Amino acid sequence: MSTELPPQIQNQVAQIQQIQQQAQALMTQKSQVEMMLRETEAAVKELEASNEEAIIYKSVGEILLAADKSKLTEELKEKKEVLDLRLKTLVKQEERIQKRFNQLQEQLKQSLGQMPPSAE
Repeated sequence: MSTELPPQIQNQVAQIQQIQQQAQALMTQKSQVEMMLRETEAAVKELEASNEEAIIYKSVGEILLAADKSKLTEELKEKKEVLDLRLKTLVKQEERIQKRFNQLQEQLKQSLGQMPPSAE
């Protein structure tokens, strides 16, 4: 069977493949943001649970520096807000990509259904 697909169908297949690649990249980003969010939430929880006399250190590159508990807590809460916002954005992008994927898939099914049967 050496029937070549029409250019329109080849284009639709290429678009679907591109959408799949975008979805994969998005899932990777989303996973990373979720992991960072969990780590940040755990750090905030530990800071809030520590007593006031505890010496707190902050990792800066390759070194640890003594840090003010309240300032560090505030920094981490701000980081958590930014990560929450980023995660919401990624979820919306994921929904749009899924919707576009479904549309392209339907178009491809219709196009394939309209193709004449190949003579063998």
